[in-house]
Amino acid sequence: MTLARATVALRVAMLALFVGLTGFVAIDALARSIDGAAMVVTLAVVMLVTYGVGVLAASRGVPRPMILLGLMLLSVEWIAVFVLTPGAAFVALPLFFLYLHALSERWGVAAVAAATAVVVGLYGWHQGYNVGAVIGPVVGAAVAVAFVAGFRTLQREVAHRQTLIDELMATRDELAHREHEAGALAERTRIGREIHDTVAQGLSSIQMLLHAAERANPSGGGIEHVRLARRTAAENLAETRRFIEARPPAALQDETLVRALQRLSTDTDQCPRVDVTVDGASFELPMPVETALLRVAQEAATNARRHAHASRIAVTVTYMGDAVRLDIVDDGRGFDADEVAARVERPFGITGMRARIEELGGTFTIESEAGAGTAVAASFGWLE
Repeated sequence: MTLARATVALRVAMLALFVGLTGFVAIDALARSIDGAAMVVTLAVVMLVTYGVGVLAASRGVPRPMILLGLMLLSVEWIAVFVLTPGAAFVALPLFFLYLHALSERWGVAAVAAATAVVVGLYGWHQGYNVGAVIGPVVGAAVAVAFVAGFRTLQREVAHRQTLIDELMATRDELAHREHEAGALAERTRIGREIHDTVAQGLSSIQMLLHAAERANPSGGGIEHVRLARRTAAENLAETRRFIEARPPAALQDETLVRALQRLSTDTDQCPRVDVTVDGASFELPMPVETALLRVAQEAATNARRHAHASRIAVTVTYMGDAVRLDIVDDGRGFDADEVAARVERPFGITGMRARIEELGGTFTIESEAGAGTAVAASFGWLE
């Protein structure tokens, strides 16, 4: 049984004990036909109502002064019953636990001591003073104080252990995060080294060869294609080096995401017609998010040009205060999305776009139908 369940069980037991002993006092008064038996029964009912209202109020977060006022009223009612019948001494035990539970440790012990004095005084007044009339209430009070003190010590120990567990869990998560970052950095370093020694060197060689071809025949046929190929190689070489150095894309170096997307519409050599629309007031996004959205737009535009043979691409960026959404829709020939999703080896471009977005906590969707174009959507939402 957990400590929380034990606490609930203790409260239920305390309630049952109070109700049972209060009912016993009322029944005993009626059975013995003492003077004022009707008043005892009435006050017993009032005590039960007061106790029930107090429990309900405490569960609903009533201010503490009101709870203390109700506890004081319950105590006065108990003393009034005690004046009428000595049987009310039995109710002292659940009241001890109630005082210790509702009050602070110091005031709870003081209230128990005062209630013990009331029990000794009134019971002696009814039945006469003797050793048992004194020892019984004192022992009962001592047991209640010791039990509650032990329970509170256990609560503090459990809370302390829970704090230690939370700290250990946080440390474990931090270590796991750092190990993940270290692994990612090592993998990035390895990939960066391989790319530098292969792709980057190859692009540099291609650029040099194209430049040499341009200088050898600056007015020959197809020179514009050579120049375009050289510029493309130079741009891809620069992007490759930025990737190796973990820098943001060149398009975002000194530009906003919206401006970088608008540049797609001017790159007529690489893409079909691109219309960029911005909804809402734009705001600065974290660089990883901007990079992911730009890469998705570039990949979707490239796919529309190379595979879908689209004539028009509509790019929409929507800013919604606490979220951003990017939609890329083309009028190309599309594809069967269900067939692609069922493939064991899915297209790397789609897989890469999805991975970019989902790794940052975003949502990625793609919808397409043969002959009806393709719609790609990526969104990020967060709380300020």
